[in-house]
Amino acid sequence: MASYPPHVIERSELRVLPAPNERYQLHVGLPPSYATDPARRYPVVYVSDGYWSFPMVAKMRDLLLYDGDVPEFIVVGLGYAGEGHNYDKLRWNELCPVAMPDAPDTSGRAADFLQIVVQAIIPLVDQHYRTDPRRRVLGGSSLGGLFTLYAIHAAPGVFSDFIAVTPAVVIGDDWLFGFEERVAAKGGALGGRLFLSIGDAEPADYQAAVRRFHARLLSRQHRQLDIRLSVIAEAGHCGGIFEGYVRGLRHVFPAQRTDQPAMR
Repeated sequence: MASYPPHVIERSELRVLPAPNERYQLHVGLPPSYATDPARRYPVVYVSDGYWSFPMVAKMRDLLLYDGDVPEFIVVGLGYAGEGHNYDKLRWNELCPVAMPDAPDTSGRAADFLQIVVQAIIPLVDQHYRTDPRRRVLGGSSLGGLFTLYAIHAAPGVFSDFIAVTPAVVIGDDWLFGFEERVAAKGGALGGRLFLSIGDAEPADYQAAVRRFHARLLSRQHRQLDIRLSVIAEAGHCGGIFEGYVRGLRHVFPAQRTDQPAMR
């Protein structure tokens, strides 16, 4: 049988974290000018579920660059070393901030994962790549979107902007609302750009929870928070992820409209 080379995403590489966090693997996508402009530093967009989301967001970046909608940025997908993982169990474990009785028995450890992101992953990326620490975006969808909304409250100042695509706000009987209330009671003020999206074909209770959380944040009148909720027509839970990230990237990176680079 004929042998064909594997498809490789251009300007990308994999990095396994050193011990004691060697179970984690980063999918890193470098922007077009990275190799030719050694003095330049770049924003970083971190995305959860890197094994799924990284190829999508890396290619979105290049297409949006062509239209001048975003600046060049580094994409870092958060993933796991090795193969054969039960991603469903891992996601409930590390992206969900509250233990769920009907989920895998290790659910609800988002606080531990956020600590690894802040203390191990971000420093590694900043050490090995030419990053701009002032522009650090966190994005995720579904449970990853829930993790993003948890992180904006639990780790203030770590990320500059946030993309929560179809976030699972409904999880845990309004747990996120209670957490937000506790942070607000301590005087916690949110800042940066925050993008939320839902599909209008998602379950009614799912949509309602996201809308209520959006309204809650608006009611706080965070003066430094630029928040947008986008409803994607004819989109279900997974079908709206692509459009959600496109709109989210445009929100956190206001349109540049620079000269269009050549497609690469």
